[in-house]
Amino acid sequence: MYNELVNKFKKVFADGGTPRVFFAPGRVNLIGEHTDYNGGHVFPCALDVGTYAVAQLREDQKVRLYSMNFEEIGIVEFPLQEDLVYEKAHDWANYPKGVLKEFADRGWGVNKGVDVLYYGNIPNGAGLSSSASIELATAVMLNELFEINADTLELVKLSQHAENEFIGVNCGILDQFSIGMGKKDSAVLLNCQTLEYQYSPLKLEDAVIIIANTNKRRQLGESKYNERRSECERALKDLQKVLNISSLGELTPEQFEQHKHLIEDETCRKRAKHAVYENARTLKAVEYLNNGNIEQFGKLMNESHVSLRDDYEVTGKELDSLVQAAWETNGVIGSRMTGAGFGGCTVSIVKKDAVETFKKQVGERYTKETGLVADFYVVNVGDGAREIKKEV
Repeated sequence: MYNELVNKFKKVFADGGTPRVFFAPGRVNLIGEHTDYNGGHVFPCALDVGTYAVAQLREDQKVRLYSMNFEEIGIVEFPLQEDLVYEKAHDWANYPKGVLKEFADRGWGVNKGVDVLYYGNIPNGAGLSSSASIELATAVMLNELFEINADTLELVKLSQHAENEFIGVNCGILDQFSIGMGKKDSAVLLNCQTLEYQYSPLKLEDAVIIIANTNKRRQLGESKYNERRSECERALKDLQKVLNISSLGELTPEQFEQHKHLIEDETCRKRAKHAVYENARTLKAVEYLNNGNIEQFGKLMNESHVSLRDDYEVTGKELDSLVQAAWETNGVIGSRMTGAGFGGCTVSIVKKDAVETFKKQVGERYTKETGLVADFYVVNVGDGAREIKKEV
C-alpha cells in the first residue's frame, strides 16, 4: 500500500520528491451512542481501515489536495495566505481545509504550502467516521511536517473544533478521540465530560466484530443530528431548574426517573431518557467485558439499539432490519446500530463459526425487506492516527 500511494502521489502532482505517509483509522463505537455530547461515557475502538495522507511540503504558499476516492473532482487548490473559508465546490477537501484553518488560528507555523494525496478504505457514508479520519490524518500530517510538537489530545480537540465550526456539524468528541487515541486490540472507555479515559483489552476469543453497512447514504450535516442535540439541551435546561448538574451524563437512571417530570416536552424527555440509560449501560457493559462476560455485554448492545430506536428515534427501517435479522441468527452475541444513525452501519459481535451463516442469512433478509444490498466487514482493532514508515 505504501509504495502504491507514493507512486500515485508522484503521478498526480508530477513530483519526483519523497513524500511522507500518514494514517488515521476509522472507528466503531461498541456501546454508548449519542452520549458523548451529553457528557456521558462512550466505548469505541479504532479499526484497521482508515484514511491515508501522502504529503510533501512546497516552497510556495499553494495548497493542493487530491483524493483517490473522488478522482472526478480532481485537484482542489487554494492559497494559504487567503482567508480559509468553507466552499461548497471544494466538497470533501473542506475537512482538511478546516484543520488547516485551526492550525493557522493557533499561529502554529504553517508557513509553506503542501501537496497532499488522500486515500480512504472506509466505505463512504457508512458511519465509521470517515470525516474525523480525514481530519486526524491531516492534523497528524501537519503536526509532523511543520514540527509543531502538539500532543495527540490537542490534535483531537482541534479536529473536533474544525468539524463543529468549519463544517457546521455539532459533533461530540467521540469520533476524533477514538481515532486519535486508539490502541491495538483495545477499546477505550472515555468520559466525554472530563476526557478521563482507560483502555480495556478486547478479549473476544472465539468471536469477531462484524460491521454491516446498510448502503443507505447518510449526510451527517443534513441529518437530524443537531436537532437531537438541541432536544437534549432543552431537557437539561428543564432539569437544571432543580438539579445542580451540567450534563445529562451526571444522572443515574434512578435520579432521572425521580426528576423526569421536570422536562416539559415529552419528546425531549424521551431523548434525555436515552442519554441517561445509555450512559449507565455503557459503564455496565465495560464491567462485563473486563470480567470476560461477553454474553452480558451483547445483551446490553441489544438494549442500546432498542433505546436508539424507540427513545432517540435515530435508526430507521434499514438499520432496524439489519439488527432484527442479526438478533434472529444463531451465533450472534449482540448487535446494534453504531454512529449517528439514519443509515450507516450496525456493529455485531458474532461467534467465529457463525460468520458465513451471519452474512448469508442477514444479507438475504435485509435485501428482501429493503431492496438494498448490505456489505459486511470483519474488522480488526488497530492503533490510532500516526505516521506510516516505508515498508522494508
